[in-house]
Amino acid sequence: MKNVLITGGAGFIGSSLTSRLLAAGESQVTCLDSFDDFYPRARKLINIQPFLHSPSWKLVEADIRDAGLNTKLPGDFDVIVHLAARAGVRPSISDPLTYQDVNVAGTQNLLELARRRNIPQFVFASSSSVYGVNPRVPWKESDGVLEPISPYASTKVSGELLGHVYSRLYGMRFLALRFFTVYGPRQRPDLAIHKFSHLMTAGYPIPFYGDGSTRRDYTFVDDITSGIAAAMNYTSSGYEVFNLGNDRTVTLKELVSGLEEALGVRAAIDWQPEQPGDVPQTWADISKAKRMLGYNPATTLQSGLARFADWYLNSARDLTVNTAKSVPARAE
Repeated sequence: MKNVLITGGAGFIGSSLTSRLLAAGESQVTCLDSFDDFYPRARKLINIQPFLHSPSWKLVEADIRDAGLNTKLPGDFDVIVHLAARAGVRPSISDPLTYQDVNVAGTQNLLELARRRNIPQFVFASSSSVYGVNPRVPWKESDGVLEPISPYASTKVSGELLGHVYSRLYGMRFLALRFFTVYGPRQRPDLAIHKFSHLMTAGYPIPFYGDGSTRRDYTFVDDITSGIAAAMNYTSSGYEVFNLGNDRTVTLKELVSGLEEALGVRAAIDWQPEQPGDVPQTWADISKAKRMLGYNPATTLQSGLARFADWYLNSARDLTVNTAKSVPARAE
């Protein structure tokens, strides 16, 4: 039985990972979440509702920056899965200091927790945004020069580098997982697929930034949690970085066409200029994760969008915030 601490455990990916671990019956899971106001608390409470009566799950409501975190987290842990972060490329441009504080200082606080407690395994949620505007696609982990173009992306680079230091100095195993545009049930309401679904079903136009030719490597959440679970059990080296993507790119126009089919509605387009901090394409080379983690994403975009649409239409639509129309969608 593995004792797992999941930071951001009430969020989209964290709660999806928890569902996977509890269903397997091999983990005790502690969820650490601050329930910050980036999106409504009610959504996270719904995410964790299935776990509330599980003897294998507990909730600790606290901030990852809290200096007293060590006393608030009872028990021993075999692995930390660090998913908590201040999210979003575009809002980081207007508030870079908060992103630095939460994402970098918070990560170091957790690494210190792991060092003091001798927790041997640390799995860190990084991002495809660390590659910046890199024309050498598909992106490989061996691309040594990262050129992030947003404060959010720079904080993820910083987290990876902190992990390298702690791995070398203190002997903990640190695995950085670069996620590529994760989508699926429970997705955050500010992300493009969720926001577009809200606008399309409500009869509003959807914002198109640029000419619709931007490309993303969309990855279904079940494939991501499969990769995380594999990283939790990885023991072959002390420090690694892995891309977790789907190894194919989809244009914004193709995504909207797929959503139209999944939701059964047509989209009206609100053309907007390109946004600062956005990259023209993301594309993961996942050969390293396949070879070393056994990672093998199996969900097609058509299947994934159908599953998302089923969740959205039957469970999430009524909870979408009324102000969503004025919130810029984020595809990262």
